[in-house]
Amino acid sequence: METASPSEYRPRGTLTQNRPLADLTWLRVGGPADWLFQPADAEDLSLFLSSLPSGVPVFPMGVGSNLIVRDGGIRAVVIRLGRGFNSIDVQGDSVVVGAAALDAHVARRAAEAGLDLTFLRTIPGAIGGAVRMNAGCYGTYVADHLIEAYALTRTGKPVTLTPDDLKFAYRSSALADGWVLTGARLRAASGDPLALAAKMDDQLARRDASQPTKARSAGSTFRNPAGYSSTGRDDDTHDLKAWAVIDRAGLRGAKHGGAQMSEMHPNFLINADGATAADLEGLGEEVRKKVLQSQGITLEWEIMRIGEFGPVTQE
Repeated sequence: METASPSEYRPRGTLTQNRPLADLTWLRVGGPADWLFQPADAEDLSLFLSSLPSGVPVFPMGVGSNLIVRDGGIRAVVIRLGRGFNSIDVQGDSVVVGAAALDAHVARRAAEAGLDLTFLRTIPGAIGGAVRMNAGCYGTYVADHLIEAYALTRTGKPVTLTPDDLKFAYRSSALADGWVLTGARLRAASGDPLALAAKMDDQLARRDASQPTKARSAGSTFRNPAGYSSTGRDDDTHDLKAWAVIDRAGLRGAKHGGAQMSEMHPNFLINADGATAADLEGLGEEVRKKVLQSQGITLEWEIMRIGEFGPVTQE
């Protein structure tokens, strides 16, 4: 049943009630959001948030690359940024990017301009999520490059955040709940465009040789117990990598319903055969339990899980 808009403001973007979210996540699972708002631009989002009652939860979902939406859906206004937030602007030795700009696109555009943000090339998702999670690869993190980030508070107020404000740590930041990242300025060292392109080609080849890039996954499932990402160097150690502890527990290829831990890379949780969100999260929790029992190691989720447990909603 249709109900009144959650906000008195009439947005220029698209506001949809009871919107199924499965097709917006990389794992293709999840129930509906009470409301899905796709703002036209930052002003549209600011006005919408400022008129939204304080008791209404807000969840920025990004491009759904690192996310399990539970089968019962989300009792909130879900914010999904689109075209009005995907700009990439090279300015001297920095790149100003919208939160919806894909990490891979930012890496390529920067390289073409002779700036090295190559670590972003193989990270799934968009810049908003990369900043929120302090994404990293090959020993380099967003925290190493961020000059400032731009956000809207839950009440729609524009703010500029420094790395100190965000308190970056391994796969985390201190961004307040309900705040929406809208962009960032990243510092980059200079490099030869052809050499940077070759470096990214090498990164892609290594990724494709070791990760199930053609499967429905959300990237790495658990944070490395070692507390840092793979460096990609020859002297990298693997004892406390998430994939290694999962492998030692005998869980490479483990299945639960339509969910599976990848045979190729056991820290990748994949939707192998029509999995539900419950299948995926249930397998992840089973892996955590068995790793703790067998090795005394507590695996921490890297994939965000949100929403209510419940039956799969039929469209």
